[in-house]
Amino acid sequence: MRYAMIMAGGAGTRLWPMSRKDMPKQLIKFIQPKASAGGGGPKSLLEIAADRLEGVVPAEKRFICTSEGFRSVIRRDLPAFTDERIMGEPVGRDTVNAVGFAAAVFEKLDKDAVFAVLTADHIIEPQEVFRERMDIGYKLVEADPKRLVTFSIKPTFAATGYGYVERGTPIRNVPGTEKDGKSLAFHVARFVEKPDLPRAQAYLQSGSFNWNSGMFVWKASTFLEALKKFKPESHAGMMEIQKAWGTKTQQETIARVYPTLPKISVDFAIMEPASKLGGGDKDFSVCTVEMDVNWLDVGSWPSYGETLASDPAGNRTANGTGASIIQQGKNNLVVNGGNKHTIALLGVEDLIVVHTPDATLIMPRGKAEDLKNLHAQVEERLK
Repeated sequence: MRYAMIMAGGAGTRLWPMSRKDMPKQLIKFIQPKASAGGGGPKSLLEIAADRLEGVVPAEKRFICTSEGFRSVIRRDLPAFTDERIMGEPVGRDTVNAVGFAAAVFEKLDKDAVFAVLTADHIIEPQEVFRERMDIGYKLVEADPKRLVTFSIKPTFAATGYGYVERGTPIRNVPGTEKDGKSLAFHVARFVEKPDLPRAQAYLQSGSFNWNSGMFVWKASTFLEALKKFKPESHAGMMEIQKAWGTKTQQETIARVYPTLPKISVDFAIMEPASKLGGGDKDFSVCTVEMDVNWLDVGSWPSYGETLASDPAGNRTANGTGASIIQQGKNNLVVNGGNKHTIALLGVEDLIVVHTPDATLIMPRGKAEDLKNLHAQVEERLK
């Protein structure tokens, strides 16, 4: 049976001051859906990610892995996700443990479970292509349970902030892996983490590299085998959690075991070492499905700005009950979350201004990646 898990535990520090410890970026209702997506009021990234699962897996097979502290907000905003389909982490231990948590639960529910790992950080369009490529990922694993499938995005520029996947030989023996004479599924040659600009430019020009999306499909039992081989400490913890899941000791076991798990990403812990085995390994086959989609990682204020319409001068604004006025300026982003507050810019370029009821951020667009360092020095005043 097909399942899906959305990872929704990130902090979103590069979207301060709107993103906070008790209201991280994936829960903020600040994305305005397009009319083609049904319009309506602003949605959170998590709500958009949940909507994206329509037509991918049945509603009762959709789960969220998140911080236990976000459970009440998620239950309020996404009531279709019942308590038993929210996997609450007492502390964040990076993505390999979030995925291991889901694998342990799904294997207990269904020995034949195949599940997708999805993110709550991205805008992905069109939905039809996303749904088609996800189906290919499931089919690859259903045809060969040894496969560990990642989804890779066709790059549009030489990004240095993303990981890359080098495509190897095409996979041709599974229905749907070719379209109009073009291969869509490949063996993975290697992973490369956040290259410098010259290497990123070379990867783009080669045509053999895609961005690593952070989305996956695998059989639950196969992932647990990989976890046992490459990260046995996490595997041992997940087996304790699996045994306790659905019993009276479930919460106590998670609270005791989870903080002891090694903190590492699924790419470093599983995908990279599995891909370096060079095809000689009999246990796993690392593959990728190419997603030719519009993919936006909403991880910083400039990327959030891309979700907004611009005026002829390239200015973009998002207002709540307040207002933003820009004169003789260009390429500015103003996000006004204040109550009946007015922000006015005159004769400035390439600024980012974000106002909330208790904090205001003003910075040049070129400093957006440094915001994470500033955030570490700012005392959070949680409401």
